Amino acid sequence: MKRKGKFDDSTLYSQYLQEDMQVKWYIPEGFTPFNDYCLCIMQDGNDYFQIGRVATLSDQLHEEMEIEPTIFMGIHYKNKQDRAHKYHPDGTQQQDYISFLVKEAIPAVEEALHITPIRRILLGDSLAGTLAFMVASQFPHTFDGVIMQSPFVNEAVLSRANETDDYSHLMIHHSIGTEEREVDTTMGETLDFLTDNRLLHERLQGSISNYHYHEFNGNHTWKYWQQDLKKIFKLILS
Repeated sequence: MKRKGKFDDSTLYSQYLQEDMQVKWYIPEGFTPFNDYCLCIMQDGNDYFQIGRVATLSDQLHEEMEIEPTIFMGIHYKNKQDRAHKYHPDGTQQQDYISFLVKEAIPAVEEALHITPIRRILLGDSLAGTLAFMVASQFPHTFDGVIMQSPFVNEAVLSRANETDDYSHLMIHHSIGTEEREVDTTMGETLDFLTDNRLLHERLQGSISNYHYHEFNGNHTWKYWQQDLKKIFKLILS
């Protein structure tokens, strides 16, 4: 089936990371520079485009006018070690990666497309969901929302959740599977994601006015994250 929108990409050299980084984006049918668009920024970008089928969802939801005009932007990792270094709250490159994302990648895409987004939403699964939350809470005036699917939660994340006065205006969608009690991580640990996410939920509930928490019947896999995306986009990007 022919796509209605269009993919494009760019390779950026990051002064913060001292390496080339590829950024990919998908623009909806009828895209016009200088018009109003939401920008949804996805870590694990290739996974969201390929396994999450975000381009197909974009075509469907735009055609049905169920979301605001939205550009989906993705950045991917090189391997699991690279992902851990850049996404993990204790990762050796996390702060440099956040600087790349906020100060280099997003401005470069917005300049290339000639847009000033009406909303910027961060999206991620597992460690990428953790990163989305950490970035938005660190730059609360740059971003408007967070979608975190089964995020990794540790003390650094819970500590950030205690600082909601700084980002209480954010829209947050937070989901976790009821079968995520024994998750094998790329760090070689087996962790109880469900219990940790319920702790995060307790910290955020009542502190953020536009907070959506959902427990789905499933485990820590793309099978469940993908099937939730359509309703999440309709909720957050409508």
